[in-house]
Amino acid sequence: MGLKEEIEAIEEEIADTPYNKSTEQHIGRLKAKLSEKKDELERRQSSGSGGGGYAVEKHGDATVALVGFPSVGKSTLLNALTNADSEVGSYEFTTLDVNPGMLEYRGANIQLLDVPGLIEGAAENRGGGQAVLSVVRTADLVLFVLSAFEIDQYERLHEELYKNKVRLDQDPVQVNIRKKHKGGINLTTSDRVTLDDETIMGVLREYDYVNADVTIREDLTIDQLVDSLQDNREYLPSAVCVNKVDLVDPSYVETVEANLRAHDIDPEEAVFISAEDGRGLDSLKETIWEDLGLIRIYMDKPGRGIDRDEPLILTEDQNTVDDALQKLGGSFDERFRFARVTGPSAKHDEQQVGRSHELEDEDTLRIVARK
Repeated sequence: MGLKEEIEAIEEEIADTPYNKSTEQHIGRLKAKLSEKKDELERRQSSGSGGGGYAVEKHGDATVALVGFPSVGKSTLLNALTNADSEVGSYEFTTLDVNPGMLEYRGANIQLLDVPGLIEGAAENRGGGQAVLSVVRTADLVLFVLSAFEIDQYERLHEELYKNKVRLDQDPVQVNIRKKHKGGINLTTSDRVTLDDETIMGVLREYDYVNADVTIREDLTIDQLVDSLQDNREYLPSAVCVNKVDLVDPSYVETVEANLRAHDIDPEEAVFISAEDGRGLDSLKETIWEDLGLIRIYMDKPGRGIDRDEPLILTEDQNTVDDALQKLGGSFDERFRFARVTGPSAKHDEQQVGRSHELEDEDTLRIVARK
């Protein structure tokens, strides 16, 4: 039996096995084995095809991947948001390469990547899908571009990304493992964990953990446990925009909203746009900004004053003075004495702070360095 057939057999067994407490351990081991087999198949395919990926150099303060099936209007949207020149056509597969463009918004340079339209089976490399997905994995935000008339595309796109180990809008579950030379597996779980110990131990053994201290403090599913034992998962935020609203009859709007809800998308959170006539693009820019979690830091430069035209761009989860020093580069890091901050994060104007101080959007920062 070949590797593909083994994968299909395991998938079929999982699908045919009802999930309950008595089968939980068995399903856990099957899912762990399935993940390993899929990784092995991916390695073989990559080595056989020379790695197959698009070489896209990242620029700017953050990167957004525009993801959608062919002909949903990604290229038109890229051109509308940036100064890029992505080929536009009304037929499928217009974009055969990754087209980058730069969105300038609130002083930030946000790289947008118009990736070739995904098709079903992309995760199995149909239509060169793995090369496309390799680009998506490097992004800071996934922007789903859906046609107002084909909302069901979302579920299929989401599934292709999941198969390619992209986990959207979730944080990795923390499973702490300390290997040791003997003593077997010592498992410690909190009261919140609902998986039974034997299921967890079975999955751990599938990954060749024999002697280890394992601590799990939050509840998790078997799939999340398997993910936590792998180092090739990407956890990314996502946003949804619904394109072609210029073609939607007012009487059809409620149907579009109902279709969104059917796929667990809140219509209030989706952005309705027309890449063709520019409708909704300002709202989309704001959504991209918020979902990337970017913040602006105005640098107070000695002898030149405060630069409000080209702020230093940080993120909400990497927002310390030390993060600012690393992004500034040069000799700031080694010569740093202290900083002075004025703005939302400061207790008062010109507050003296150290490296660990957490900055907020529109703070003013002055670095005081050794000469």
